[in-house]
Amino acid sequence: MILIDLVDQIPFPAMILDREERVLSFNEKIKAGMSRGSHVKEIFPSWDMKADSKLVSAENGDRRYVFMKSPMEEECDLFIGTETSEISALKNENEDLKKLTRELDAIIENSYDGIYITDHKGITWKTNSAIERITGIPKEYYIGKNVDALINRGILKSSVTHRVVKQKRTVSLVQENYEGKETLITGAPVFNDNGEVEKVVTNIRDLSDLNELQTKLSRMNQLNDKYKKELDLLKNRNSKMDGVVVNSESMRMIYDTAERIAHVNATVLILGETGVGKDILAKYIYSESARSKEGDFIKINCGAIPGDLLESELFGYEQGAFTGANRQGKAGMFELADKGVLFLDEVGELPLMLQVKLLRALQENEIQRIGGTKPRKVDVRIIAATNRDLKEMVREGEFREDLYYRLNVLPISIPPLKDRRDDILPLIDLFLKQVNNRYGMNKRVDSNLHDFFFSYDWPGNIRELSNLIERLVVTTPEDLLKAEHLPPEYQETKHTAIAPNSVVPLKEAVELTESRVLELAAFKYKNTYEIAKALETSQPTIVRKLKKYNIQVSRGEE
Repeated sequence: MILIDLVDQIPFPAMILDREERVLSFNEKIKAGMSRGSHVKEIFPSWDMKADSKLVSAENGDRRYVFMKSPMEEECDLFIGTETSEISALKNENEDLKKLTRELDAIIENSYDGIYITDHKGITWKTNSAIERITGIPKEYYIGKNVDALINRGILKSSVTHRVVKQKRTVSLVQENYEGKETLITGAPVFNDNGEVEKVVTNIRDLSDLNELQTKLSRMNQLNDKYKKELDLLKNRNSKMDGVVVNSESMRMIYDTAERIAHVNATVLILGETGVGKDILAKYIYSESARSKEGDFIKINCGAIPGDLLESELFGYEQGAFTGANRQGKAGMFELADKGVLFLDEVGELPLMLQVKLLRALQENEIQRIGGTKPRKVDVRIIAATNRDLKEMVREGEFREDLYYRLNVLPISIPPLKDRRDDILPLIDLFLKQVNNRYGMNKRVDSNLHDFFFSYDWPGNIRELSNLIERLVVTTPEDLLKAEHLPPEYQETKHTAIAPNSVVPLKEAVELTESRVLELAAFKYKNTYEIAKALETSQPTIVRKLKKYNIQVSRGEE
């Protein structure tokens, strides 16, 4: 019983209990009403000792202890501890974490779908039993193996893990597994505190009994955007994308095409007059592509930079390449657009000397800086635009034929505004709202000015229309913009504009007359019910027509 006598020398709260948990000895560090022969639970009402643990948590009033149990040869146990609330809290937290882990394991194990979890390198970390039913391979086989090794063994045809890590988003694919069953595989990323992919949780669903449903779902995914646009057409709604109205059929077809080709890397050549929106279409193609998540959209105007400087802007230069060069050298537009899109505006102005170098960059996917000795690989998608006739330039020797065919892989021609007059009224509404918001105004356009806008040929296209509306809003003191407020150069053409009784397409004449009558009625009457009564039609028809032509009832309250 030597240790019982020496317990007072232990510098921590300590006591010795017999096998029946009665107190044999204790030291001065425990001041909790201790007495020899008492049962420990009479002193510590809360005495929590797990069967599989040597740690004991105890409480006496507001005092909390954590003891370490150490069996002794003399049919008794030594308990050495410390008075603290933090360790007790950690113990409780540890128990909560164990409970949560058990619950998560149960959820994963009882999932009907197969689940396997990998780290960012593709090493399998955890699976469940459902994967055995789907693949026919024991779940333990996967643990610790890399998905690349599973692919090499033929167990997997492909894996979403690397795609998820690269794209940092959920990825799904359909494939046949080792037993020939068709499966839907969906991988989802788990991010760490730095925003990097730490693990990938992959869900495997057996589609062998759902082939018909899967086929329909696949078609719906492929045609989802197309169906949406068709519904927009049926509901007579305007689609506005990044400040461009695509109300006309020709523009809808152009943007449908742009959406379809956004995810391929072929070169796009956008043709059209100045101001039709070639740069906005290029940005739309970029924004809809996967490259928008990996690289930048870089624009360079080939006609705005002198030829002797254009080469260095496009391809960059090494240090000391020429007098006045940056000492560290400079990266060109191709390097800045790596993994992204390089938009070559006014490509028809590119000098012949640079056309050769551009052709090499397109063919070999590599560039060489001025003064450099080694080529640099680049991954760039080219979108070019011009308002010139490149075919005619090729015939006249001003543009290389081989470069023309290299650029003209996916040509898109944007018609001038005069050939898509269905876009004019929605454009007026869009630009007027933008300018009113910018300058804090509330200007409106009257019917005569609407007629002029609709019938004018717009040689400057959308850019001219936007600038004219801003000019009218800023310079006109009245809130209602009228035809007499037009600048002098437009006053000269106002009387030569297309009149309602001119020979024009029947659809245009009907819409022009209809919008004019509706605008007059909307200005005169207080609400749509009065307008419907005056025009001898139904109120729902009036509401639909007003929405079509973007006309507001100015006098009344709806």
